[in-house]
Amino acid sequence: MHAETAAQAAISREKALQRLVTAFISAGLVFLLLPGTFLGVWNLIAISASRSAHSLSSPWIQAHGQAQIFGWIGTFVIGIGFYSLSKMGRLTPFAVQRGWQSWALWVCGVGLRWVTGVYGWHWRVMLPLSAGLQLAGFLLFFWTVRKHKPSQPAGVAPQPRSPEVWMRLVIASTFAFLIALLLNLAAALCASFVASSPALPPAADRHLLLISAWAFLVVSVWGFNARWLPVFLGLRQPHARGLLIALTTLIAGVIAGVAGALVLSGVLLLAACLVAIRSLHIFERSVQPPKLNGIHPSFPYFVRGAYVWLVIAAALSICVPLFDRNGGIGGASRHALTVGFLATMVFAIGQRVLPAFCGMHVLFSKKLMFAALSLLNIGCLLRVASEIPAYERNLALAWSILPVSAVIELTAVALFATNLIVTFLRPPAHLSAASNLRVVSTIASAK
Repeated sequence: MHAETAAQAAISREKALQRLVTAFISAGLVFLLLPGTFLGVWNLIAISASRSAHSLSSPWIQAHGQAQIFGWIGTFVIGIGFYSLSKMGRLTPFAVQRGWQSWALWVCGVGLRWVTGVYGWHWRVMLPLSAGLQLAGFLLFFWTVRKHKPSQPAGVAPQPRSPEVWMRLVIASTFAFLIALLLNLAAALCASFVASSPALPPAADRHLLLISAWAFLVVSVWGFNARWLPVFLGLRQPHARGLLIALTTLIAGVIAGVAGALVLSGVLLLAACLVAIRSLHIFERSVQPPKLNGIHPSFPYFVRGAYVWLVIAAALSICVPLFDRNGGIGGASRHALTVGFLATMVFAIGQRVLPAFCGMHVLFSKKLMFAALSLLNIGCLLRVASEIPAYERNLALAWSILPVSAVIELTAVALFATNLIVTFLRPPAHLSAASNLRVVSTIASAK
C-alpha cells in the first residue's frame, strides 16, 4: 500500500512539473512570435525603407532585444531549469507551486518591459517595475533550485563530490543571468530618473547584451551541450578541463569588453569558442550512433552548423572596434550569435527534448523541423551577408535583401512554434500507443 501511494505521488509530481514547464515554453513561444521576431521584422523593414540604422527609436530596438534574450530564450531556460534540475533532486509540492509564482512574476515583467518600450506608457514607473518583476521571478527560481543535488540511492549516505563539468557551466551561466538582471534593474532605475525616453543608457545596454548573450546564454548552451550531445550526437564525453578553460577565457573576454578593451575582448571570446568546440568534440566523428528517434536526421548537421555561426560571431566582434563605422559589422556579429548560434541550437535541441519534457509527446512533424531550421539558417545567412554592405557601404542591393531575410526568419519561427504547439496539443505518446492497441484489438476481435 505504501509503495502504491509513493508511486501515485511520483506520477502526480511528474504531471505537475510537466504542466509547469509547458507553461514556461508556451509563454516563451508567445514572446518569440510577437515582441521578439515580429517586432524585429517590423524594425528591420523600417530601417531598410529609410536606409539608415539610426532611423528607428532606441526604445523599440531595445524592446525587441529584451524580448529575444529574456522573453523567449530566458523563459525557456527557467522552465527547463525547473524541470531538469528537479529530476536530479526532489522538489516538494510547495516548490512546484513556487514555480508557478516564478512564472507569473517573470511573464508579467517581460511583457511589461515590451509594452513599456513600444508604447512608453508611464515608463518612468513601468520600466524599473518590469525589471524588478523579472529579477523577482528569477530569484524565486534560484531560491527553489539552489540546494538540489542528484538523488542518492536508498540507504546510501550522501557523499560530497564536485559537480560535473556541465553543471559547473550551468551554475556559472545562472550567476551571469543574475548579474544581467541586476544590471538591467540598475539601468532601468537610472533611465527612469535621467532619460528622456524608455531606453537604457547606451553603455549599459551594450554591457547588458554582452553579459546576457555571452556569459549567460552561450555558457548555458555549452553546459547543456556537454550533458546531452554525447547521447544525441554520439560524441565522446566532453573534455572537462578544456571546458573550464573555455569558461575562464570567455569570462575574461566579457570583463575586457565591459572595461572597454574591445579588441582584446573579441580575441578572448574567439579563443574561448574554439577551445569549447574542441572540448565538446563538435566536429569529430561520432563514436556511437546519434539518437535521432522522432526528429529529422539532419539534426547533427544543424547542431554543428550552429557552432560555425558562433565562430563567425566571435570573429566579427574583433572587427567591430577596428572597422565598424555605422553599426553593420556589430549588427552582423549579434545576429550570427543570437539567430545563427542560439536560435539554431534552440530550434534543434528544443524540438528534441521539449516534447518529452512537456508531457511525453512525440514531435508532430520531422519535415516542419527541417523546414524551420533550413529557413532560419538561410535567413540568417542573407542577413549577416547583407547587413555589412548595407550599413557600411550603403549598397542598394543589400538594403533590398535585408527585409527578405527578415520575412524568411519570421516564417522559420512560425513553423517552429507551430510544430511545438501542435505537438503539445496532441495526446502523449503512451496514450496514443494505448489507443492504437485498443483499435487493433477491436479489429482483431471483430474478425
